[in-house]
Amino acid sequence: MRFDRYTVTLLTLRPDAPVMTDDEAAALQDRHLAHGADLQERGLILARGPLTDQDDERYRGFSIWSVDAATARAQVEADPAVLAGRLAVDVMTWMMPAGNLQFVKVRPPRSIAEAAED
Repeated sequence: MRFDRYTVTLLTLRPDAPVMTDDEAAALQDRHLAHGADLQERGLILARGPLTDQDDERYRGFSIWSVDAATARAQVEADPAVLAGRLAVDVMTWMMPAGNLQFVKVRPPRSIAEAAED
């Protein structure tokens, strides 16, 4: 059987994350979303999004990448929320039977306001 391999990243809230005002946290989130949108528009990220309703509230986001682990790590470590010390990242390879997933380009949100639009 053939397998497709994807790099995936898992973002977690750091236990030593800096304390921020609501305005500071919102501004950082907007920069985080814009960074991810840029990577997705460039085709480096195939799919990404927040995690909700999980057993461990530290888990914040998950992304599937079209690039190798080293490239994904370098890009995600440049994320403003990672640079600010709010989020930590785990990078791994995910395998599945070839052809199991297909990705369609969508317009990713670049801010909290865009993500809230319906």
